[in-house]
Amino acid sequence: MNPWEWLLVLGAVALVLARWLPPRPRRPLTFAAPAVVALSGAVLGVLGMRWQMVPVLVGAAVALPFALSPLLRQRTRRAPWWLALPASVVCLALIAAGPAAAWALPTPVFPEPSGRFAVGTHVLELTDPQRPETATPAPDDRRTVVAQFWYPARQAPAGSRRAPYLGRTEHEARVVSGALANYAGLPAMLLDGLPRARTHAVYDAAVAGDGAGDGERFPVVLFSPGLGGVRTQNTAWAQELASHGYVVVGLDHPYDSAAVVLADGRTVRTEVSATGDDAEDEKRAAGWTAVRAADLRFVRAQLGRVQSGEIAGPLAGHLDTGRVAAAGHSLGGGAALQAARQDPGFAAVIDLDGFPHDPDPQPFRQPVLALTQAVGPDTDPDYLPRLTRVLGLSSATSYRLTVPGTAHLTFTDAPLYLPPLPSLVGSLDRTEGPRITAAASIAFLDRTLRDDPGGAADPAAALSAYGSLVVHPKSGA
Repeated sequence: MNPWEWLLVLGAVALVLARWLPPRPRRPLTFAAPAVVALSGAVLGVLGMRWQMVPVLVGAAVALPFALSPLLRQRTRRAPWWLALPASVVCLALIAAGPAAAWALPTPVFPEPSGRFAVGTHVLELTDPQRPETATPAPDDRRTVVAQFWYPARQAPAGSRRAPYLGRTEHEARVVSGALANYAGLPAMLLDGLPRARTHAVYDAAVAGDGAGDGERFPVVLFSPGLGGVRTQNTAWAQELASHGYVVVGLDHPYDSAAVVLADGRTVRTEVSATGDDAEDEKRAAGWTAVRAADLRFVRAQLGRVQSGEIAGPLAGHLDTGRVAAAGHSLGGGAALQAARQDPGFAAVIDLDGFPHDPDPQPFRQPVLALTQAVGPDTDPDYLPRLTRVLGLSSATSYRLTVPGTAHLTFTDAPLYLPPLPSLVGSLDRTEGPRITAAASIAFLDRTLRDDPGGAADPAAALSAYGSLVVHPKSGA
């Protein structure tokens, strides 16, 4: 909550409690409290009133006439305590509901990146002229993806405006926020804090140099979100990796992501849906995964054009296109595994609790880090056997890390803004899930994408600090 919201709450509480004070302090407090409520409410009305403050205003409005009437009409007696007490309790409950709702569904505050670099961000819209868009009947429609880069940057000047969460503009962020709520079957107002959030990245900030010039090149991590997810759903993770010297590229997959706002102003909404039939849903998931894997391969191929400057942007000359990892959450994790199997240009894979939907898994050469939730009776019984089989097909050492206290959404930004229900976002602290996800990813990437892994011959020791680790030895495939 911001200071004006706290002031509104304090003013409302004072208004309710004024009735219970002796006559001398009651009069000034009864007139001061409504003034505080009116002032803070007016300011919040200009800044943008969050729905969580509505019950606070209702509680204050109900209490106001009862607080003022004894002062304005000299012969009016105060209501007896046995009538006033229940009314006061109801008003205080309404007022308390505001901070409680703000705590349960807050505007996300992103952890400060811990690396030595500041973070910049840049958005590109990329169209594959060779690939038709299969989600539309138009024969000339070509597959377009939106890619957002988070990258190591120089420290931005003081006062630089930080990038909004969920979009390039607040309008885009509101469109995407509403679409995410609709996708989850929630009223849009429950996620109205997301468009208000600011990240730590600055749009188009100057790329960090290497101290001797501006030619340092950084390894790249391509990221595919979960089913219906959007490119920014792992912003905390992306910013942390960027601060440690990686370029992270999150993808929007049109007709799959909840909403994709294109440069021409069009909004492409999701068309994915489940049927309830397990066989049909698995067939659909395999199809969606294949499209996403193709998107990942296409964007990896475009990195050379970004690096050369053929595609204009701040990252020209700063991408190490020979060291690229595929990553993803949920369905995106399965897509990352499939893309790596199909494209040897990927050097490593990070699967964040993703089920492999590749109908015909084959041997592949890249090492994999698979982070999984604590498996319980509600987890798909085919998940771990299928994942274990795929990891066993790698000709490199791979790792499966099960993090205690996690749920499926723990590996995203969701703990920062959803209610802290263990079944929903796990039982860890709000920032602990994103922190562990990033720390484990960095330990793995430092070993697999960097020439100097910091002296560590194997990331197993670092990874095992975060949970139960299973090491899958080289298969020899």
